[in-house]
Amino acid sequence: MSEQSKRSGVSRRKFIITTGAAGAAGIAGCSSSSDTGNGNGDGGNGDGASDTSNTASTDGNGDGNDGGGTEALTAEGSSTVYPISNTGASYWNGNPPASDGEYWGSNDETSVPGWGEIETDMNLADYFASQFGFEPTGERSSAPFTVTVGLSHSGTGCKAVRDGLVDIGNSSGPITAELGISDEERDANYVDHVVGRDGQPVFVSQDVYDGGVTQLTGEEVRGIYQGEINNWSEVGGPDQEIYVIGRAEGSGTDTSFRLNMLGDAEASMEVDTRKGQNQQVKTLMQQNDGAIGYMALAFQGEGIAPVAIDFDGTLYEPDKDAENTIFDSDYPLNRDLHMYTRINDETPDGTDMREAAFLNMFLTDFGQQVFVEGVEYIPLPTSDIEAERGKLPDSA
Repeated sequence: MSEQSKRSGVSRRKFIITTGAAGAAGIAGCSSSSDTGNGNGDGGNGDGASDTSNTASTDGNGDGNDGGGTEALTAEGSSTVYPISNTGASYWNGNPPASDGEYWGSNDETSVPGWGEIETDMNLADYFASQFGFEPTGERSSAPFTVTVGLSHSGTGCKAVRDGLVDIGNSSGPITAELGISDEERDANYVDHVVGRDGQPVFVSQDVYDGGVTQLTGEEVRGIYQGEINNWSEVGGPDQEIYVIGRAEGSGTDTSFRLNMLGDAEASMEVDTRKGQNQQVKTLMQQNDGAIGYMALAFQGEGIAPVAIDFDGTLYEPDKDAENTIFDSDYPLNRDLHMYTRINDETPDGTDMREAAFLNMFLTDFGQQVFVEGVEYIPLPTSDIEAERGKLPDSA
């Protein structure tokens, strides 16, 4: 479903082609090593052409680590979910002691902030793993099993978990849309673990924002992405052509944007370029005037600005303190962030004990504060956390 731009004057536009290294820069705050490179992430084919991966500390052979020999847990997929999953993996593999306030948030060895009545003096991964039957190692940087997170996009992550290549498929779009399957097929083959939410703001380059485009209507955004609005002057901005940036087809961010903004995951769009990952879109917008793009909340930065959007008379602002905000659950572009596991003969319930131990870390007040809200996403309400915990196997 690749589309070529039909806009007039594209060849006259002045824009900068970003390099792979700039486009796939690592996320600030993720402590694991990064192997950057954008591969064909700008080609928009959704089949894993973006070869960027970020591997949190691991022994590299899939046999687990010195902490017990349990097989390593693997995940891959969405660049939107990546900041949550990879930061969690970094904490997990580091297995810091309870006294390490940089990670646990307290130097009190008898309590873990955000855990209410739960008290522990265990190391971080030891604590969560022990809830599901794993023997604690008691050693920093030696978790009961390691976690490795690869970076591609949602369609790739969903295909990887479908094909048994990874344990967890990270996706910012529903697997039904990413794989083209029915709800019945999803329920028979996968468990959908929702770990947080994203408001998916629409960004413009700073020159456009400073030129007066601080808010748009939903109809105007649709008009821009469907080729009906071509100049910023048509929406109260400067007399300048709009440089329209989209995400790669197969990206969950693209799938969600089409579903929520255009009404159909297969809706046609007219864009000037596509990028495989959020960071690449951010970099391209920072280096080009007249730009518009859609990204995850975690990728805000200098040189770009999120705009308020008016949907049917309700103005949703990118300000947590506003009356109506993109952080609200009723914001039309709000979407769940998924970690899918596979139902098979070995795990008829769809989630094994390694997967459950790791996922459970996110489904706590501590996990929501550190790994979701801490990377600028929207934490789940308590009722949703409880519902997600109910999808995990019984703890040991």
